[in-house]
Amino acid sequence: MKTYMAKNGSVEQKWLLVDATDKIVGRLASEIATILMGKHRPTYTPHVDTGDYVVVVNVENIRFTGNKWEQKKYAWYTGYPRQRTISAADRQAKKPELILTEAVRRMLPKNKLGRAMLAKLKVYAGSEHPHTAQQPEPTELALKA
Repeated sequence: MKTYMAKNGSVEQKWLLVDATDKIVGRLASEIATILMGKHRPTYTPHVDTGDYVVVVNVENIRFTGNKWEQKKYAWYTGYPRQRTISAADRQAKKPELILTEAVRRMLPKNKLGRAMLAKLKVYAGSEHPHTAQQPEPTELALKA
């Protein structure tokens, strides 16, 4: 019995469409990260990008549990002394796509392969997206409420 190891380009990558309306951020991000890595397939190979493309729409309607809209802080360093911080509610008002993108990014491998996986994630605040030519399949993720 031989172990199957996928090679680059041998796995056909599908396009999936996910509606993020009323979905919880962490639960949705973990399922998206699994799909981007390819762990949902029996042909998963750790050193090869076997995942699918994911298009997420309606990210402005995403949810947090508890008081995270006010208590959760996003921090970054600008190059000047001190860190900049912003609350989740303020980030939702300015760049709602960044909330889900950052949550998924932190769940992927921290190397070149992880950056290639993150490039397959397409996140849009509204219900419109420019990927209709790829015919993404509508998919339900994060069904726990």
